[in-house]
Amino acid sequence: MSAARDRRLHRLFAMLAKEFTHMLRDRLTLGMMVGIPVLQLILFGYAINTDPRHLPTALFAPQSGPHVRAIVSALENTRYFRITRRIGDAHEIERAFRRGEIVFAVTIPADFERRLVHDGRAQILVEADATDPVAVSGAIAALPELARRAATGLRSEQGRALAAARPAPAVDVVVHRRYNPEALTELNIVPALIGVVLTMTMVIITALAVTRERERGTMEALLATPLTPFEIMVGKTLPYILVGAVQTVAILVAARELFGVIVTGSPLALVAALAVFMLANLLVGYSFSTLARNQVQAVQMSFFFFLPSLLLSGFMFPFHGMPRWAQTLGEVFPLTHFVRIVRSVLLKGGGLADIAPEIGAIALFLVAAALLALARFRRTLD
Repeated sequence: MSAARDRRLHRLFAMLAKEFTHMLRDRLTLGMMVGIPVLQLILFGYAINTDPRHLPTALFAPQSGPHVRAIVSALENTRYFRITRRIGDAHEIERAFRRGEIVFAVTIPADFERRLVHDGRAQILVEADATDPVAVSGAIAALPELARRAATGLRSEQGRALAAARPAPAVDVVVHRRYNPEALTELNIVPALIGVVLTMTMVIITALAVTRERERGTMEALLATPLTPFEIMVGKTLPYILVGAVQTVAILVAARELFGVIVTGSPLALVAALAVFMLANLLVGYSFSTLARNQVQAVQMSFFFFLPSLLLSGFMFPFHGMPRWAQTLGEVFPLTHFVRIVRSVLLKGGGLADIAPEIGAIALFLVAAALLALARFRRTLD
């Protein structure tokens, strides 16, 4: 019995040694096994924050004065609002919202000081970009505290400048949730889902393109044709543009029929953004297909790209809640810019001028991915 048990243990240890040897030789897979958990730990531990502070805020205050300054001070003391720009035209607020440059806009009317002095009560308007309800919920919840702090500040101002017998002034904060007044989660998720689906499918499909040819042994036949590397790359990526277009139309139809989400902005702008975005993801997948030695590695590399793209894009978690390094990294991924684009066009009525900077960022990524894909494919041929 003892000899038989020793033989079984010996065979088992031999099998374990063989598997560990294979695992150590496949360095790419080993790197993914270690890298993906580490990436998840870093992103979920340090980058994800569902209660963002210091949100970019525009201030529209035609007139200044001690009471206006007290309001601005109370705003910034809540730590939810960060005055990033002072707007001199009410129409500029609309443009800033469509471009995603601000999350809040605070309007202090021109007669604010006069109303406080004569009536003891005045209003300010706080407009919120509610396309992402989670991002603004904490700041909106802090507005009653803002009114209290403002009243405290105004009371001290009154004590210095006005008669002490006057009643303490009060500030009414009127909140206007723009684009998603009922804070419906589906209005935030469904439009951005287009970008998530396209990223996942476009990258994985093309990541398998060259590796599949190599595994099936048809790569040599492809190389024997008079096609240039650029023509092969175009031929392998462009057909999937049609696949992406069908997916997009299906999601848009479902969004309209099931959730009431319609395209309120320019359809032409959306089509232009879709074309650039899909091509960028296709070229990323094509680059992976030239790096991977088999289809399993290609899928692993696609997942390694997809995970940070998803978590840092603002699709699931507020982009402004992330630390600066995570925002900088997120700006690299096309999905981050496409999420802003699709929310602007579908929910805010954005046009081509509003989303041009985001399209430009994706185009830069596209050029870099194309150069990498071509360089890697030429090296593969060598």
